Amino acid sequence: MIDQVRQWVVDARRIAVLTGAGMSAESGVPTFRDAQTGLWARFDPQQLATEEAFRANPALVWDWYAMRRAMIAEVAPNVGHVALAAFAQRHPGRLTLITQNVDGLHQRAGSPGVLALHGNIMEDRWLDVPRTCCGTQAPLPGRPPKCGVCGNLRRPAVVWFCEMLPEQAFEEAERAARECELMLVVGTSGVVYPAAGLARMARGRVAILNPEPTELDDAADAVLSGTAATLLPQLLENWP
Repeated sequence: MIDQVRQWVVDARRIAVLTGAGMSAESGVPTFRDAQTGLWARFDPQQLATEEAFRANPALVWDWYAMRRAMIAEVAPNVGHVALAAFAQRHPGRLTLITQNVDGLHQRAGSPGVLALHGNIMEDRWLDVPRTCCGTQAPLPGRPPKCGVCGNLRRPAVVWFCEMLPEQAFEEAERAARECELMLVVGTSGVVYPAAGLARMARGRVAILNPEPTELDDAADAVLSGTAATLLPQLLENWP
């Protein structure tokens, strides 16, 4: 089966890749829930990753994200990330990489134009619509930093529960799904929507790469049992 999918990669003029948490698991990135360690074990992550929680206790939520950022800073892209980046660099414009991950490892591996549907945990943005003052001076340091004039807070640049995905990125992802001749769905259980719906939207063949069964297996033309770091180099390397 892997040889067949490899031939699909060779033949496809447009490839879309959708990645999830399993993509980064081999780099040592803890899953959303696995980040609940030590002092954080008593907290429900779904209660922290909301605008309401941040407004109610910004220092608490900021510290939780600071802990997660420190954990991610200690890991590196794995060979699966590298295989995707190298392929995209060898074949400009042929592969569109869509990720549900917020760890930034695809970008660190060198993948161009990554569509990060859930944002990037290593970046910040303003909580409220920024005023002119927010852009005229550096934020005051704190937990979290804030505008020294109006008090607007900085927040992690991720998509919290009940927030919309970034409109432009999701539109580009939908277009890539509709136009691709092959979609590789890598390291995702297929339960988080609307991102998971991209696999069902794909007009071309769909290949699932995951060590365990997923909710998207019924939409696949091929299911490869294995991890991203094992399978992606086999599919993408050692050919022009």
